[in-house]
Order: sequence, then C-alpha cells, then structure tokens
Amino acid sequence: MPEYRRMRVAGGTYFFTVKLRDPESHLLVEQIAVLREVFRAVRQAHPFTIDAIVIMPNHLHALWTLPPGDSDYSTRWRQIKAAFSRTIPKGERVSASRQSKGERGIWQRRFWEHTIRDQRGFNNRLDYIHHNPVKHRYVEHAGDWPYSSFHRAVRQGIYPAHWRADDSDPFELPPDEDA
Repeated sequence: MPEYRRMRVAGGTYFFTVKLRDPESHLLVEQIAVLREVFRAVRQAHPFTIDAIVIMPNHLHALWTLPPGDSDYSTRWRQIKAAFSRTIPKGERVSASRQSKGERGIWQRRFWEHTIRDQRGFNNRLDYIHHNPVKHRYVEHAGDWPYSSFHRAVRQGIYPAHWRADDSDPFELPPDEDA
C-alpha cells in the first residue's frame, strides 16, 4: 500500500474530509447509529479528541486532536472505514481493482487531511464544518442539522444557538490560509 505524503505532527490537530464512493448515497445518515458506534470503538482502542464533526449523507468533515506523541490518524481512519463497511450488506459495485485487493466499494480510498497550524485555521475549519449542511442546502440554520457537533458547541458557548454565517462569507476554505 502506498504511503502518501502527509504532514504528521505528534499530538496535532487535523481537519479531514472523508467521502463515500457513491456521491448519491445517503448511507452515512441512514446508518448514523452504526457510524457513531464505530467511532466510539476506534476512539476506545486509539484515543483522539473530536473537536468538531459533521456527518453529511455522503461525506463527513472532522477536526481531530491526537494524543501527545501520536500522529497516526491513518490507522484510525482505516479502522473506522473498515468497521463501518463490515456492517453494511454487500451489494455495492466493486471495481476489478478493488476486488483483487479484497476491498469494498463503500468509501473513497483516500481522505483529505490538513494540519491545523494556528487558532485562525482552527476557527475557520470549525465554522466550515458547522456551516456545511447549510452550504449544501439541507437546512437553513446550522442548528437544524442533527448530525453535527454544532449542538455541543452551542452548549459550550462557542456559538449562539441561532448562529448564521454571514451571507457575504461563503465559507470556502482558502488554500492554506494559515500557512
């Protein structure tokens, strides 16, 4: 298996985008209880903090902080994807390449990751995560989406309950604005 160039910072905070292979799928929200249990099990075996997360029908965004001395987020994602896939009955289309490797066709093989370098980068991604259901027009207000850490952030006083993104700010992530 190739080792992709990824920045690794022990104890670092990372922003992730992880997608299903089928962009029309709603599997993540249809199987939200399973996904939550998989996250719990992987976090128990390989601890990490979920600073923020949003589960969309066909993808998710997350901010994680790893324990001091640990930079292995790839193992965690591999285990989350594999454990989730094992719960789903087979039936998806699987390419010959995936079949030859014994892979399922549920997730995209890779994930996108970005190392958070400062508070500004953290805050930008926090807002991006929580605004994502509004951006994709599933809801009008971030608080209306049930599969988001937005509700926890409101309880913690990070956002007001009726937080709305400024209409002039589309919450697109600038390339490495915190570099």
